[in-house]
Amino acid sequence: MTEASREIGRQIAVLVDRKGKIDYVIVGDAGRIFLPDFKRVRTSRERFRGLRCLHTHLKAEPLSHDDLTDLALLRLDLIGAIGVGPDGRPARVHLAHLLPPGSGEGPWTQMESTLPELLRIDCRQMIQDLEREFTGARGPQRSVDRREKAILIGITTERGDELKESMEELQVLAESCGLAVVDQILQHRPKIDHKFVVGRGKLEEIIIRALQLGTDMMVFDRDLTPAQVRSISDSTDLKIIDRTQLILDIFAQRARSRDGKIQVELAQLRYLLPRLITKNTAMSRLTGGIGGRGPGETKLEIGRRRARDRIARLERELRTLRRGRTQRRQKRRREQLPIISIIGYTNAGKSTLLNTLTGSDVFVEDRPFATLDPVSRRLRFPRERDVIITDTVGFIKDLPDDLVAAFRATLEELEDADLLLHLVDISSPYLERHIAAVEKILAGLDLSSIPRLLVFNKADNVGDLIAGNLSRLYGAFSISALDKSTLGPLMSRIEYSLWGSAIRKRSSSSSSCATN
Repeated sequence: MTEASREIGRQIAVLVDRKGKIDYVIVGDAGRIFLPDFKRVRTSRERFRGLRCLHTHLKAEPLSHDDLTDLALLRLDLIGAIGVGPDGRPARVHLAHLLPPGSGEGPWTQMESTLPELLRIDCRQMIQDLEREFTGARGPQRSVDRREKAILIGITTERGDELKESMEELQVLAESCGLAVVDQILQHRPKIDHKFVVGRGKLEEIIIRALQLGTDMMVFDRDLTPAQVRSISDSTDLKIIDRTQLILDIFAQRARSRDGKIQVELAQLRYLLPRLITKNTAMSRLTGGIGGRGPGETKLEIGRRRARDRIARLERELRTLRRGRTQRRQKRRREQLPIISIIGYTNAGKSTLLNTLTGSDVFVEDRPFATLDPVSRRLRFPRERDVIITDTVGFIKDLPDDLVAAFRATLEELEDADLLLHLVDISSPYLERHIAAVEKILAGLDLSSIPRLLVFNKADNVGDLIAGNLSRLYGAFSISALDKSTLGPLMSRIEYSLWGSAIRKRSSSSSSCATN
């Protein structure tokens, strides 16, 4: 190898399996070799690929960063660089192998270089021992935490704290989806890389970091195009999830009603249809026959056709359910009951407020999108005045278009509202942005013309002074949805807004509200 390498002035590599058989011979250029496409066949996290790579270095230099990156990304058993001496004979040999997670030494280790004639390594036994160490390093973690592990990746082209807010929200979403977040990686770029989003070099660093931490997936804090998903997937065996898919997964876990399940599945199919890809060239269309038409469809094409058929069926079923909702709304209009809808950013406390006002027991949890299906209850005011008050799905920044489209039928409930209560978490450091995000979604749904009251919830988390100042600044009502005694002014304003008559101030809303 070294003599041939010196003669042609190029690096030469061989890939050897565990039986000592040479599977590949590769000729590179003077600076590096280019390993073949292994089709990214998924290997177990505890197992290596079963190949060791030995290649020449014309200047007898140690292993390069590219060499070590190939070791980690391809999960090779071993990588070695054989120096080429001035006379073409072998110089020192540099070797490296992967290390189990948690070793504290990084994803790999380089062995002490030596001359070829002094090299005494039982490669097969060493790799078997290493794989046992990998298994031992993973085993205890599985017994403690069976959640999938994720690395969160944030990319921005602008300066400011928007990325920090977005990453905090992404972590809450990921944990709410049942993921264990093991790391966050942030990157500022002049512009987003059109192929790999973060750039090829940065992507390799992230993949190596993911392997070191035993990560299952990478979650991007932005929407990825189908081409970007394909490019990143071709570079790693890890699952690739973007912000939209993460939100869709949360909705899929939380949907309970038939309406909700259909709408979520419809949104998922619309989102995934253009992203259905295959990495296996063996699945390409078989040619032959007249005009080169093959004997049948590929699995990928069959999957796409079935997805389109399923979308059509769900849309028909959704139209049927929509007619039922329309009839129920018409019945409420005939009864001439005013309708109040509680809207707001996710996890603002909408369901808690509904429960406090009506004495209901709607499911409440301190995490995003605990409520997906609209819930309506009757609320009684003095003078035998009743209203219908509805809790709706929470909004979020950059709410996926596919999700808005699928849930439009449910959100149509808002069109009949006589009053919107825009609930905001006053303790959030991003209060102003949350207000703007909700207003943007309302404008997109053509609901901006409906009268609404701005209500600051969780005032008990910030204190009376701050709550009072912020309420005056934004023209809002300050409440704690857990404390009925704070709802009096808000209830008086609701009654005035609906019936237009000033009423005597009440010291407590508990005597004026009852459940029917």
